[in-house]
Amino acid sequence: MIRPLLAALLLAAAPVSAQQSHLTVQSTTSTQNSGLYEHILPIFEASSGIDVRVVAVGTGQALKNAGNCDGDMLITHAKAAEETFVAEGKGLARHPLMYNDFVLVGPKADPAGAAGEDIVVALTRIAEAQAAFASRADDSGTNKAERALWAAAGTDPTQGSGAWYLETGSGMGATLNLGTAQGAYVLTDRATWDTFANKGDFEILVEGDPRLFNQYGIIIVNPAACPATRIDEAQSFARWLLGPEGQNAIEAFAPNGKQLFFPNASE
Repeated sequence: MIRPLLAALLLAAAPVSAQQSHLTVQSTTSTQNSGLYEHILPIFEASSGIDVRVVAVGTGQALKNAGNCDGDMLITHAKAAEETFVAEGKGLARHPLMYNDFVLVGPKADPAGAAGEDIVVALTRIAEAQAAFASRADDSGTNKAERALWAAAGTDPTQGSGAWYLETGSGMGATLNLGTAQGAYVLTDRATWDTFANKGDFEILVEGDPRLFNQYGIIIVNPAACPATRIDEAQSFARWLLGPEGQNAIEAFAPNGKQLFFPNASE
């Protein structure tokens, strides 16, 4: 069943007369690095004539950029921060778009004995062993999720900063590269891990814990806060993403036969 807010958005704007039209999407890096946009954007652009320009940064930076009126739409994965963005009047309604999950990866030898089905137990064991752990430490959606999981484990890993807790301040790919080079555990979104080429002897050690659920949402920047927002183009792209064609395109994205994102706009 389509929620009332979503139904209103799907009907909100007439199709854009899109000669030379474009919009800027502030997006999390996982959607870009996975190749999702390379798959779905040509489909939308061919039918709409709208050029979608993606700025791929961590979710925290994406929200800051959009709050500074640098962008027309957000595709990010930090629900609480997204809801705050809307509550502050910077964005219109937030809509769920798709989901996947986070996974804990590390060396096959698993020196901390972290492998299992409980992410909090795994992080507790890593902290107790002071085993190397590489963190993005960049306020991205993944970093926000990681901090929440450490809090659930009752641990402040930053007390080990520079020793066993390695803060990269970088994107997921760079953090995974450091992790594999240093033998450090890493929390990563599954899409980036599945498309990451430098796995070495690393493998997934924890997956399937409900606390590793990773929801993506979309928000149109509020034109009342940012008058230059390309509202017609943004609404056109949002209608497409949240409608059957966009949701089917997301579902069909399966590099090497493996689906990386699962559409759930109607939930």
